[in-house]
Amino acid sequence: MPRFSAHLDYLFMDRPLLQRIDGAAAAGFKAVEGRFPDLPAADYKAALERNGLRALGINSPMGGEGAFGLAALPGREADWDASFAQVLDYVTTIGATAVHCLAGKVDPGQRAEAEKVFVENIKRSADLAAAKGIKLYLEPINPRDMPGYFLYQVEHAADIIAKIGKPNVWMQYDLYHVQIVGGDVLTRFQQHQKIIGHIQCSQVPLRNEPDDIGELNYPFLFAELDRLGYGEWIGCEYRPRARTESGLGWGADYGLKTSI
Repeated sequence: MPRFSAHLDYLFMDRPLLQRIDGAAAAGFKAVEGRFPDLPAADYKAALERNGLRALGINSPMGGEGAFGLAALPGREADWDASFAQVLDYVTTIGATAVHCLAGKVDPGQRAEAEKVFVENIKRSADLAAAKGIKLYLEPINPRDMPGYFLYQVEHAADIIAKIGKPNVWMQYDLYHVQIVGGDVLTRFQQHQKIIGHIQCSQVPLRNEPDDIGELNYPFLFAELDRLGYGEWIGCEYRPRARTESGLGWGADYGLKTSI
């Protein structure tokens, strides 16, 4: 049966971060994930422990105002190394399992150079992460929501992971982004299943609850992912139509709890 993680920068957003962790546990989630927190790691860890929750992936830092990551930005290799050291220390302190390495936005004329920078940056970071038992995730993000983002195609991500050649580097396969960029989400999942370490979900086109009200039939998709042997977590990175707790009916069969 699918296992779901609460993305703390999308769900329970009507309260401070530590209370979101409490809310995730009360709603039946067993794990959480999210962006790099503006919160001491000790406080985050304590909130996890008192709720009996696991931490999964944490995003690398954004890299400044208007940025969305550093890993593929030519000329900012030293900034990437510093930001990665920061997030690696954070995830190991809180007991998380992965870092989502944000590639960043690049100009069209920089893409060839950016790919070389991305591959070399992730190679270095993967070795540091492996020493601590941490996985790295690379996620294609659609250009409609994030214009200029370097990595937006599943096939490109697979090619880059092959070039990096490190066993702890995986694809983060967000069904929302994949549907927007090419669709055919199940077939492409099967094509790349061996390198997919984490899945995220939300409905298309408005990024709402993963139900059947939209382009994707999530009850069918979840059953198929189960049938295909996907045994890792599925991150709930969606924007609730109302209060998070009132919209969890889609997850009732998976142990989540709806409340008004």
